Amino acid sequence: MRPQFVDSPLEEAAWAIGILLVSALVAWLILLGMRRAQRKLQQRFKSTLPPQLLASLSRPLFLLVVSLGLILALSSLSYLETQGAVLLKASVAVVIVLATYALARSGGVLLVWYLRRAKIRQSLVHLAQRFTILLVYVGGLLVLLDYLGISISPMIAGLGLGGLAVALALQPTLSNFFAGTQIVFDRVVSVGDYIELGNGIRGYVTDVGWRSTRIRTPFNNVVIIPNSRLADSIITNYSGPTMELAVIVNAGVSYSSDLAHVESIALTVAREVIEDLDETVKTFEPWFGYEEFGESNINFWVWLQATDRVASFRVTSELIKRLHARFNQEGITINYPVRTTYLHWPQGTQPPLPPHSPGSAGSEENR
Repeated sequence: MRPQFVDSPLEEAAWAIGILLVSALVAWLILLGMRRAQRKLQQRFKSTLPPQLLASLSRPLFLLVVSLGLILALSSLSYLETQGAVLLKASVAVVIVLATYALARSGGVLLVWYLRRAKIRQSLVHLAQRFTILLVYVGGLLVLLDYLGISISPMIAGLGLGGLAVALALQPTLSNFFAGTQIVFDRVVSVGDYIELGNGIRGYVTDVGWRSTRIRTPFNNVVIIPNSRLADSIITNYSGPTMELAVIVNAGVSYSSDLAHVESIALTVAREVIEDLDETVKTFEPWFGYEEFGESNINFWVWLQATDRVASFRVTSELIKRLHARFNQEGITINYPVRTTYLHWPQGTQPPLPPHSPGSAGSEENR
């Protein structure tokens, strides 16, 4: 597109250069305006998402204005008038490429913002960002090839077969990857949690990777569990919903004991443990309850709370020791398992004596 007052080739060139310079100036002004708006958004909003989105779109918009200005400048040259259809197609192709570029940048910013708000591990955030950007670029490339008249059906079929082959070859790895993603997004466990699996493995979670999870056991060993195995396990998370953990000690006293006195002594000992140990929850009032008539004792339980799972071991041990010592001091008996056999003989009869007992027919005293 060339004005009528431009006749000579030199004027054409000057006109084309002017169009290119004006487009570059407009693009530069747009870039400055977006940067100024970005600074204002940073001051106005607490969230970093709006300024980051604006920053991700500034470069594609700058390149779009300059590229369209270049195509417009080329279309103003008389010796390129026959290439108008090619230039039009090139302009649409440029729009597709830069739109894909803008979508990849803004989509990556949105994804990172969301994953960081969800407190996802940083390495998984970068991996998900790269994977998303790759998908956007592949989609944009297919759209561009389809617009240029290149059949993409064989490519899609080839990608499908190749993807199937890769998926079959990497099935264990992909299974662990998606299981790890599920664990992270569902917040099943987090780094620092104390967990126990159904197979008895327990300890602190030190790392949740894209392939495996590492658990540090109480013996200071590291157990590496594939994410697929962890996702299928029954998990007890002692760090949720709170770190506080109930400590229940079961015991029993003799049937001849004063049960009210036993309850008073047990609660007193429990309160002493809460006061003396830093591992107990100070605001929790201990509970006491009789549970059943056992075979040798009347069984009861004492309930208090520890600050976490590891602290519960010491609290349990200390409560057992103090209860045992205080019961001995108060003369309260905890019986061993005892069975008493009562034999009933009819009235006027006498049980047979053992063969060698005194008074029996076979004893030496009767001989």
